[in-house]
Amino acid sequence: MTSLDNKHALVTGGGIGAAYVAAKHGVIGLTRALAVETAKAGITVNAVCPGFTETSLLDRAVDRIAATTKISEAEARDKLAAGNPQGRFMQPQEVADAVLWLCAEGSAGITGQGISVSGGETW
Repeated sequence: MTSLDNKHALVTGGGIGAAYVAAKHGVIGLTRALAVETAKAGITVNAVCPGFTETSLLDRAVDRIAATTKISEAEARDKLAAGNPQGRFMQPQEVADAVLWLCAEGSAGITGQGISVSGGETW
């Protein structure tokens, strides 16, 4: 059994990503605290939380996962994509669109949130 057989294990540690998970939780806490501190000044603070996104960062992660788990890169990509309810990786433009929306006037009431751009992933 590889760490990719249980995606939750990959994200919550599973011997691969404990520091990464801790950093992401810290970002959400910082986002919430800053949102409260800046709310009266009309400043919004949100975190955009993308799922696995088609970038060079994903390519490097797939390489590392394949090397660590002794599976092929294609199998690592397939297993990561299969863990997404939409069965795919996010595209950079999808993440950028969320950021642009948060910068628009119509999102002025959104603050202190983690905005998931992840194809339905909820972990």
